[in-house]
Amino acid sequence: MGLATKTPDQVRAMRAAGLVVGHTLAALREAIEPGVTPKDLDAAAAAMIEQAGATPSFLGYHGYPATICTSVNDVVVHGIPDDRPLRDGDVISIDCGAIVDGWHGDAAITVGVGALAPTVAALVEACEASLVAAIAVMIAGARLGDIGAAVQTSVQSAGPYGILTDFTGHGIGRSMHEAPFVPNYRTRRRGPRLEPGVVLAVEPMITLGSAQVSTDADDWTVRTDDGSVSAHVEHTIAVTAHGPWVLTDPSTAEPGR
Repeated sequence: MGLATKTPDQVRAMRAAGLVVGHTLAALREAIEPGVTPKDLDAAAAAMIEQAGATPSFLGYHGYPATICTSVNDVVVHGIPDDRPLRDGDVISIDCGAIVDGWHGDAAITVGVGALAPTVAALVEACEASLVAAIAVMIAGARLGDIGAAVQTSVQSAGPYGILTDFTGHGIGRSMHEAPFVPNYRTRRRGPRLEPGVVLAVEPMITLGSAQVSTDADDWTVRTDDGSVSAHVEHTIAVTAHGPWVLTDPSTAEPGR
């Protein structure tokens, strides 16, 4: 069975939501410094999304209480913004989603606070590089499994990092989470072909240690069992006849236009 596709006009509509997310994350990246709190960042994101005429994807989703997810150090994903000031040497992942005219955009960045330890800086770079590698294979005719294979190959070439298997990327469109799951690792079967109009949120998550994670009592915060630092990055990408289009990257243009 093939993957669901969007029309070119629907993909362009999703670009509007992607731009809100991309611009919001770019502004939050610049705001990160020692002393800023995750709640400060959440308030800034809420204001920017509202000003853009969009709606947060996350707020109220299955009861989630904030506009963005802020995952610090050993928290991999779904961290709830709190009042603890960020400290020099921390690393924070910010996951953001927005809705425009019923279409979702979803992306995440991992940012160092002040000066990072070299091992942590290398972790972040490896995670970012794996997303770049995944995007590069998202061409018409490739297979869904090629994405996870690209992530795994890239990560393993960079170092002995843990790759999360409990959480994956996903399809996206009128709902934030649609079929299919998009693993960040190589699978036995390459899966269905990617066709123009397939839109996926690809989000590698890697750690400095074990990939084993647990969820806190708040039922949201996911952290590494061994306390190791983690990184998480994400983009919403459309497959087009002329190559991948990163809908949540404001610097990219529609391929072929």
